[in-house]
Amino acid sequence: MNILFSLYHHLWAFLGNIFFGFPSKKIFVVGVTGTKGKSTTLELMSAVMENAGEKTAVMSSVVRKIDKKTEKNKTGNSMPGRMAIQKFLFDAVRAGCSYAFIEVTSQGVVQHRHQYIDWNAAVFMNLSPEHIESHGSYENYRNAKVSFFEYVASSPKKKRTFFINKEDKEQNIFADAVRHNYGNNILFFSKNDFLRTLADYVDVTSERAREKFNKWIFADFNLENAAAAYTFSRSVGVESKTIIDAFSKFEGVRGRFEIVQKKPFAAIVDYAHTPDSLLKAYSVAKKEYCESPNNALICVLGSAGGGRDKWKREEMGKIAGKYCDEIIITNEDPFDEDPQMIMDEVRRGVREVNFSEQNITMILDRREAIRFAIKKAKKGDAVIATGKGSEEWIRWEKGRKEQWNERKVFEEELGKI
Repeated sequence: MNILFSLYHHLWAFLGNIFFGFPSKKIFVVGVTGTKGKSTTLELMSAVMENAGEKTAVMSSVVRKIDKKTEKNKTGNSMPGRMAIQKFLFDAVRAGCSYAFIEVTSQGVVQHRHQYIDWNAAVFMNLSPEHIESHGSYENYRNAKVSFFEYVASSPKKKRTFFINKEDKEQNIFADAVRHNYGNNILFFSKNDFLRTLADYVDVTSERAREKFNKWIFADFNLENAAAAYTFSRSVGVESKTIIDAFSKFEGVRGRFEIVQKKPFAAIVDYAHTPDSLLKAYSVAKKEYCESPNNALICVLGSAGGGRDKWKREEMGKIAGKYCDEIIITNEDPFDEDPQMIMDEVRRGVREVNFSEQNITMILDRREAIRFAIKKAKKGDAVIATGKGSEEWIRWEKGRKEQWNERKVFEEELGKI
């Protein structure tokens, strides 16, 4: 069965390349992989290259963009199959785009969706446990990402460039995977190096300057994304001033630490779906959006979707218990599992860190959970809902889907008060 599964996906990738006339040969193709930050990094790269006068295309979990035409990714898949990527590249070439930026997922790699594409560059952002149950182990998950680097290393493009986050513990594994191939160029980046570069253009110690520049970019996770985009852009000849100018105008990515309102209390929507990304989101929300240490951070917390990564549930509960003052546990994507059982597992994690029982609330209906959090908030507090971000559906049993727009729900409920 595994052989047939592999052959099936391999065949789609092969046929797509032939059917659309080998489009990747005619455009500069960049793949971004890692556990978190992929979508934001892709869009930052695209924004810089457009600021430099180039036409770009982006395929991510959030959008499908061809030059000036941007639409939501409605496939429910960050790296769709059945010729979708080859069709995207074909459309990009036909629109006159010079660069195509593609989100590369571990599951997409396992299904050969990266193959029969002539890649110019690959970016490794970071790695933390994710999709463990579908891959069988963390090592298998990591190896899927590494195999993408190995595939790019053998690309027929004359020069292949690899961008590696030197602050990630797995950096050497990715670097070693491509060092042996002639013609490969490896460039390392880090948020600390980028912060020093940024200091030449804006006073990074001044709150007023940071606010004017785009305060969100100074968050730990966004500095990492910007560092990758900056290093890539410099490698293709874009001037630093042009890059920083693009960053200063960049408005962020829908559903990725998206600020719905700042006053009288902050309301934030974020995609955070791993323990590490949740920790960073809470840390930034507490530090930057609660007006004082006495103000509360109120979280609306789901968990990993039903049937997958069950190990994350208690871990995310523990993190919420350490960082938040009020915790509203709610539904996310239960699929065929009992959503109440998923919520109970998250609650178990919260209790493990001796969080006050009276500050834990269980509300199955996600809209009601958001409404409850908003009513709890006082002036100077911050409310953050995680897990859905820009996703357009809540997924229930037997394929049933409920249409969802987290930001819109916030705006509607805020309007009522």
